[in-house]
Amino acid sequence: MQQFSRAGRAGDALAVVSQSGPTVSFFDAASDRHLGSVEVLAEPHELCFDPTERLLWCTTAYRSGYYHANGGRRTELTVIDPDTRRIVEVVDLAPEHGPHGLALDPARRLLYVSVEGSADRPGGVVVVDTRTRRPVGRIDTDAPGPHWFAIDPAGRTGYATNKEAPFVSIVDLERGVLTGKAEVPGSEGLAVSADGTHAFVAAPYAGSFSTAAERPTPGIRVIDARTASVVDTLPTRDLVLPVHLTSTGKLLAGELCVSPDPDSRLGSHAPGRLTVFSAETRQRLGEVEVGRFPLTITSSPDGRIAYVACVISSTVDIVDLETLRTLARLDIAKLAEPGAHGLAYIPRPS
Repeated sequence: MQQFSRAGRAGDALAVVSQSGPTVSFFDAASDRHLGSVEVLAEPHELCFDPTERLLWCTTAYRSGYYHANGGRRTELTVIDPDTRRIVEVVDLAPEHGPHGLALDPARRLLYVSVEGSADRPGGVVVVDTRTRRPVGRIDTDAPGPHWFAIDPAGRTGYATNKEAPFVSIVDLERGVLTGKAEVPGSEGLAVSADGTHAFVAAPYAGSFSTAAERPTPGIRVIDARTASVVDTLPTRDLVLPVHLTSTGKLLAGELCVSPDPDSRLGSHAPGRLTVFSAETRQRLGEVEVGRFPLTITSSPDGRIAYVACVISSTVDIVDLETLRTLARLDIAKLAEPGAHGLAYIPRPS
């Protein structure tokens, strides 16, 4: 079964961030063999692969620490050649800071980067030309801490989740303006349906409520793009951070099993859970146990395999989505508490 689900992946690679590494490591997608690592600036977060330029973008959000508990916000994006595993350029977005989420419009050759707000401006999304690797615009989101960002397949509408703000910011990418706010009780990861009619948003924000009894029902809020309103909730047992939609229409959610821990700002974690829904029917299809604190999810281009990065255990679980069985687990080296974070699947050169 493992050989079948890995068939045809020779030459493909998986890139994995180690937040405290601080590194981006590359693994053979067929054999899981470690191909090498690139040392990057402190606190790398998310990854995005641009297949047109064959470049890998990496955000570096903070100098140390975590959201709302950091040693200062960084301003850089690191651009990596995944084939030679060398840094091509470090792009400084200053005065913008706290870059985190990445979304690519390959047709228009634009990269959208969520950035945190400051005393003189709200949070927003910086628009980068992937050919010149230079910022060409900014879209305000009217919230202090936009974190994840996703766009519809047409490249016309973008969605920014905001941890504390009680709404998802909806922006018109062609006009570069905020056009709507979908009410949610703080939000985390998100994905947009293949037809662009709905956004799937993890809520509430994990840090919004001091006790579990105070939290709204955890799950995935389904937002109607036409009305900018929540029309459904896919319930989960525990809080969800990452959300990912595969090419085959499976909606993947990473659930955290966490309790307070006075010795850790990230809490005390038991193994997490990858929960799978159908994006079309919104029915729950199953689940599989993963590492501690799932933080990022991606999938293979054919939608057969899921990759779940877990920041506390510093592991990546490789899951067959047809059988919901774990095929392998990658151990990602780390130097401090936070480990595996951003992910990107990199198909071999054509």
